Amino acid sequence: MKTKSSVLDPALLRPAILDSFKKLDPRVQWQNPVMFVVLLGTIPTTWMTLAHPTSFGVQLTIWLWFTLLFANFAEAMAEGRGKAQAATLRKMRTTTMARRIAGNQPNLATAREEKTSAGELKKGDFVVCEAGDVIPGDGEVVEGIASVDESAITGESAPVIRESGGDRSAVTGGTRVISDRIVIRITSEQGNTFIDRMIAMVEGAKRQKTPNEIALGILLV
Repeated sequence: MKTKSSVLDPALLRPAILDSFKKLDPRVQWQNPVMFVVLLGTIPTTWMTLAHPTSFGVQLTIWLWFTLLFANFAEAMAEGRGKAQAATLRKMRTTTMARRIAGNQPNLATAREEKTSAGELKKGDFVVCEAGDVIPGDGEVVEGIASVDESAITGESAPVIRESGGDRSAVTGGTRVISDRIVIRITSEQGNTFIDRMIAMVEGAKRQKTPNEIALGILLV
C-alpha cells in the first residue's frame, strides 16, 4: 500500500506546472490570503514596470511572479501526490485477488478455494492467506497463526503475530502475510474498509492554514 512518488516524476510535474498558472485566478488565490496579497501587489508592480522599465522594477516583478508561481506549484504538487496515492489505493483494491472458501466452510482440510477479486468479497466470506499473500480485506483470523507485515499502515517494520481467538485476531486489508497459513472471516462491507477510509482521508485532506494566514485573512475581511 505504500506509494512513493519522486518530485521529478513527469506524471506529477506536468499537471502541477499547468495548475500553478490556473491558480493565479483571484478566486482561487483568495483562499490563501498571503498569496492573495502578493498577487494584489504583483499586478500594479508589473503594470508600472511595463510602463516605466527599470532594472530594479524588472527584478522585483520577476521575483513577485516567481513567488506566486512557486507557491502555486508546491500546492499543486501536494494535491497531485494525494490524487496519485488515492489512485494507487483504488488500483490495489481492484487488482488484489482473494482465495475465497467456497460455501464459507473455514476448514483447512476440506476447504475448496476459488479465486475472486478483493472488491467482490462480502461480509462473512472466508478467505485463505499464505506466506506472500496480501490480505484482501479487513477481517478476523478464525483459524491458524501467522506473522503479518503491517508496515504499510503502521510504519512499524517488525512483523506482528495474528492468530485466532483473543485480541490478536484482527487483520487489515492491504497488509501482507509473511509466514504460515490462516483463514480469515471478512468483517467489513465494501466501502467501509480501512482502504476506503484511507482513500477518503487522502482525497479530503486539506492543508491547515498557519496562524499568520488566519490573522491576515481576518485583517483582509
